[in-house]
Amino acid sequence: MLSTGTPPTIAAIATANGRGGVGVVRISGKNLLPFAQQITGGKTPEPRTALYTDFLDAQGNAIDNGLLLYFTAPASFTGEDVLELQGHGGQIVLQMLLQRCLELGARIAEAGEFTKRAFLNNKLDLAQAESVADLIDASSQSAARMAVRSLKGAFSAQIHTLVDDLITLRMLVEATLDFPEEDIDFLEAADAKGKLRALQTQLADILANARQGAILRDGMSVVLVGAPNVGKSSLLNALAGDDVAIVTDIAGTTRDTVREQITLDGVPIHITDTAGLRQTDDVVEKIGIERSEKAVQNADVALILVDPSEGINKTTRDIMCRLPAHLKRIEVHNKIDLRNVQAARSDDAAAQSLSGADTVISLSAKTGAGLDLLKAALLQQIGWQGESEGLFLARTRHIHALQTAQAELENAALCDNNHIELLAEHLRLAQAACNQITGEFTSDDLLGVIFSRFCIGK
Repeated sequence: MLSTGTPPTIAAIATANGRGGVGVVRISGKNLLPFAQQITGGKTPEPRTALYTDFLDAQGNAIDNGLLLYFTAPASFTGEDVLELQGHGGQIVLQMLLQRCLELGARIAEAGEFTKRAFLNNKLDLAQAESVADLIDASSQSAARMAVRSLKGAFSAQIHTLVDDLITLRMLVEATLDFPEEDIDFLEAADAKGKLRALQTQLADILANARQGAILRDGMSVVLVGAPNVGKSSLLNALAGDDVAIVTDIAGTTRDTVREQITLDGVPIHITDTAGLRQTDDVVEKIGIERSEKAVQNADVALILVDPSEGINKTTRDIMCRLPAHLKRIEVHNKIDLRNVQAARSDDAAAQSLSGADTVISLSAKTGAGLDLLKAALLQQIGWQGESEGLFLARTRHIHALQTAQAELENAALCDNNHIELLAEHLRLAQAACNQITGEFTSDDLLGVIFSRFCIGK
């Protein structure tokens, strides 16, 4: 049996569940050469050279055959010795290989533990580590490109430059604390205020890009609301380009929420077709309405479907009263094909809106006329400005950290020459907030939350 040592050797199936041509078991730990020799019957693999071999059980019988790759520390993904057993992609044989690794002293890896070790061994910073999961979860080509950019360090490089400039300013400010009689002249000669303004501009640019990156990563949640049989399901089908919802002339056909994801200009849009929000004695429909109300509460934008021939009837008014105040609204006049009306968009609510929404779209879910106007309005609501070379994927915690740093710089700008200590403290707190992004200053609890959301084997 191989001694696990500290930290322990970890192993996991690194390929997805199901059948496939190739399956991979990954192992990471200290001094894995004896481990490799036991599983190959005494063969000694050369680092970074594929070895075609049988993978043996404890009795020397072949579990499978395939390629063994051996990466020696620190030149590996985790910074430790790493083995990859590339065999056939059947779940039974992969489980047998994994069990053999456990017999040899490994333990099953926790979610994200390989990437966490890469972070702890300084192979990746925290923003880069998170981009590994973002790349795996990317729901569009644009999101994948931005995740790769973050993985290669584009986001981290901007944060490191900002922190370096912050440190330079902090050194100037804190140096005055040793020479209080000269502080005013010293800071003026060093243009401390000018450097602070430059930092604020630099941070504002990074925050703007991070907000765009967060849109690309998280997308937008949209709910379709309106009276029964006003065309919500038809609009969902038109946006999805498929018959994902049942459409009939019978009110109450949609008795549960129907969810679909589309991609607009690389941005994932999560659309929920709600059961008509109305009073009903139908037990099943009541459950669907409860789920619809929950979806509305969690949404970013509501598409309020209105039949202009009926206007805002009592049912629609009741629905509007249930919408949360923070929810952005687009009013959609459907069925223009029945009224011989041209597709149109208006951002002048006072001119056309029946519900008080800021944007009104006239379209036909049946013919598709006006759908492009609606898609453009959705992207405008979320603030998407289009993919650019400077973008990178960002998470909510990154946005919060940058906002904290921005607030500290704003407070620093309010400090006059009589409050040098306060100025120094605000700059220190701004740097600490930025350091949380890349992991130079991060609590163990936060690390546990971040890596627990990774998949097993990564």
